[in-house]
Amino acid sequence: VTITTRMLVSHLSGIRHYEKDITKVKEEKEKVNRALKLTKSHQDKEQKEKEGKEIEKTDCVKHKKEHGSETKSRHSKPGRSDKEFEQEEYYLKEKFESVIESLKIFKNDPLFFKPGDQFLYSTYGFTLLSAVVERASGQKFTDYMLKMFRDLDMLSTVLDDNEAMIYNRARCYIYNKKGRLVNAPYVDNSYKWAGGGFLSSVGDLLKFGNALLYSYQAGQFKNRNSKLLPGYLKPGTVAMMWTPVPKTEVSWDRDGKYAMAWAVVEKNQQYGCCRQQRHYASHTGGAVGASSVLLILPEELDPEALGAWPEAPPRGVIVTIICNMQSVSLSSTALKIAREFDKEKRAQ
Repeated sequence: VTITTRMLVSHLSGIRHYEKDITKVKEEKEKVNRALKLTKSHQDKEQKEKEGKEIEKTDCVKHKKEHGSETKSRHSKPGRSDKEFEQEEYYLKEKFESVIESLKIFKNDPLFFKPGDQFLYSTYGFTLLSAVVERASGQKFTDYMLKMFRDLDMLSTVLDDNEAMIYNRARCYIYNKKGRLVNAPYVDNSYKWAGGGFLSSVGDLLKFGNALLYSYQAGQFKNRNSKLLPGYLKPGTVAMMWTPVPKTEVSWDRDGKYAMAWAVVEKNQQYGCCRQQRHYASHTGGAVGASSVLLILPEELDPEALGAWPEAPPRGVIVTIICNMQSVSLSSTALKIAREFDKEKRAQ
């Protein structure tokens, strides 16, 4: 088989995640798909009801109950049962000297499917991706990333190195089986720098979001202001990164698809004066004792009015939340915050 860099960045490679048993992975995916179908079925019936079609009351009550159960599980409190965190590899304590060395964890394991055929979120896919970056750049992956963070003025973003003295490093927490708050266990994340090995701050993640949003919008302001500096990335590159990839899915946002290292929701409105879906990109993060989210909601620019706008990019809302507690669902909260700020901006 052939695995491309694009397959890796969109989780279509077939490389496993933490779970080694493909049967368990399939069962979990089927369970999630059933829950999503029940939710969609309930939403479709609600829409038909609005259009004046008759629906049996018993069916409606049944689907509401199933939908409520699924919603409850998605927004459950910290300490909920999270099967992913039951995997042993989450708690590795071995120190790896390079990303090439860390490939030994999974390099001899079989692929779960033919590359390009299915979506499976894989931290190890990004470990392989970091090895590609290392070979292509001719530098250690960690050195390459730290230089990039410096260029982006993200001076508080560093490797989560247990031995290093890191100013203001937060202590991480988890809920134990009895529901009590305890310190998170010791782990060494050197086996997955690209998939969860960096420490950052809210301020740095906002800088990262601004740099991406600026790059995305800079091309639209080009004719208006020739003195505008170029973005860190080309506008077309960010647009490509934020374009949904076929056969992908997103567990934390049922409206979205996966793109290139980002979950993306496309602009969509089917009916007048009804639910409107805005274009935004986001990603959540989960580690032992920590949870995070970064969401970018670009402002909808009118090309004809650009010349009248006094403000240059970035234009939009960026929300980031970092929590030093494990298994906290933050994506819906981030979207609510973004919408409130966007509503306030439009009202001005």
